[in-house]
Amino acid sequence: MVSSADSAKNSLWAQTAKEPAVAADPFRADQTYDLAIIGGGITGTSAALAAAEQGARVVQLEARHIGWGGSGRNGGQVIPGLKLDPSEMRAAYGEKAGARLTAEVGGNADLVFSLIEKHKISCDTARSGWIQAAHAPTALGRVQQRGREWAELGAPVEMLDKPALEALTGTSRYYGGWRDKRAGTLQPLAYTRGLARAAKQTGVVLHEDAAVRGLRRDGTLWRLATAHGEVAAKKVVLGPDGYADPLVRGLAQTLICVQSAIVATEPMPAELRAAIMPGGICASETRRLAFYFRQSPDGRLVFGGRGAAGDKEKASFHRALVEAMHRIFPATRPLAVSHRWSGQVALTLDGLPHIHEPQPQMYIGIGYNGRGVAMGTLMGRWLAALALQGAQPPLPVTPLSPIPLHQFRMPGVQAGIAWAWLRDRMGFAE
Repeated sequence: MVSSADSAKNSLWAQTAKEPAVAADPFRADQTYDLAIIGGGITGTSAALAAAEQGARVVQLEARHIGWGGSGRNGGQVIPGLKLDPSEMRAAYGEKAGARLTAEVGGNADLVFSLIEKHKISCDTARSGWIQAAHAPTALGRVQQRGREWAELGAPVEMLDKPALEALTGTSRYYGGWRDKRAGTLQPLAYTRGLARAAKQTGVVLHEDAAVRGLRRDGTLWRLATAHGEVAAKKVVLGPDGYADPLVRGLAQTLICVQSAIVATEPMPAELRAAIMPGGICASETRRLAFYFRQSPDGRLVFGGRGAAGDKEKASFHRALVEAMHRIFPATRPLAVSHRWSGQVALTLDGLPHIHEPQPQMYIGIGYNGRGVAMGTLMGRWLAALALQGAQPPLPVTPLSPIPLHQFRMPGVQAGIAWAWLRDRMGFAE
């Protein structure tokens, strides 16, 4: 079996990123910074950039290289909002706090595209919207109600019946849905590199291949140990999402991590490019193990879904993913699959991102549940403001709360994924 970690180099994004890899700084031990950021994904690079813009002296430490994890391997869909609808956010957090949360997460796609424009990030953006497609008639009313709630708040949305959805996507498999025109697509590895480039230009010291092996409190400072030496910082931000490790005790146990597996076809002929997911539009489904899909800038169909649990890829899941792509888009059957890769997605039990301060001056943002491009960008800015200004984010800062019997959940997750794939292949998913 192939390692999911090793598949990063085979991804379409690794082979087509227009933003070059960021040149890291030589490691200088025994330096002291205002803020140390652990992680070189979207959350970490966004936080580094925001903190440097506030005048802080920032060091960013990445275990491998910028965008190595989920930030460089995801589907590149920029989707605003959370899993909760606006009314659910108000019900959960109260009218005032819920309205603030709704406004900020509803604008996180705007934030992404504004940063791309401001810093001239070359990441193949398209802003044609995101479609949530109802895989069953019973799901249609529910998702369209979500769209109507956002429309009542002024968001540019469109309700789609079955023919309208088919015209936009090129598939007749769905019963309708809604389209959020705030959303769009980008090349995720190039975007992450572009954020890191902008952060470096703003003064951030970047160290790659610098895994933090120890993190300890020393008076008013945090000391971060790496194989190259030690640095110190007044405050620390972590943004590992699906790549949380034992560095912070109990953090990884707050998440259920599964692979998100993706395939990309060879470039489609012109007639298919015009018919299947044209113009930069992206989509995902309503089923529990939802498929998601878009067209790449060079005309490939990029098709993803949940895969195995753990680091090892299973060929059976990739085969099932290709079979699902062929069922939804039968015209792609003659096309070769040119790229296959996967990455870890961090899921939380409540479907929401979490913010933690497990020790004084240590801040963590985690758990994007498959919406990490827009939410990770916003989370980075929240964490920078919290660390440097004490500005409280719209989501509450909560204690670490490991999932009970976490060690026994992964076999169950694996079995559940396998069963869901089997049901889908047998035609029962709808």
